[in-house]
Amino acid sequence: MYHDILVPTDGSDSSTAAVDEAVAIADGEGATVHFLHVIDEGTEMSAGASGMIAPQVTETLEEEAESALDDAERRAENAGVTHDRTIREGDPHEVIAAYCDDADVDLVVMGASGRSRLKEHLLGSTTDRVVRTVETSVLLARP
Repeated sequence: MYHDILVPTDGSDSSTAAVDEAVAIADGEGATVHFLHVIDEGTEMSAGASGMIAPQVTETLEEEAESALDDAERRAENAGVTHDRTIREGDPHEVIAAYCDDADVDLVVMGASGRSRLKEHLLGSTTDRVVRTVETSVLLARP
């Protein structure tokens, strides 16, 4: 039923639950899991306005991305599940929706909540936006 499963991951507990759920589904279906971490360009731009701190923030965001993807990759490898990993920059829900289209994703598995920032509290969660905008099925995982 599923060939390509997308898991947007930020390393949060909820996101880790999504990784585990997607790996279990992929294992049973013989599907490929695509792990995606989106570096929110809004966070980088806010740091850019701070001058000297911008390179440090960018480095920290990249380290968080690599760490979240390393953990997801370990979980897939332990289960023997085919996977790939990608880091992209942009508005998270837009990048996730574009990735769904580009990779012809059959299912998105994501945490019901992630590492929220003030912007997300004011504008609504990334998960909510993804559910409302993608054409593919979305499974929400909770820790």
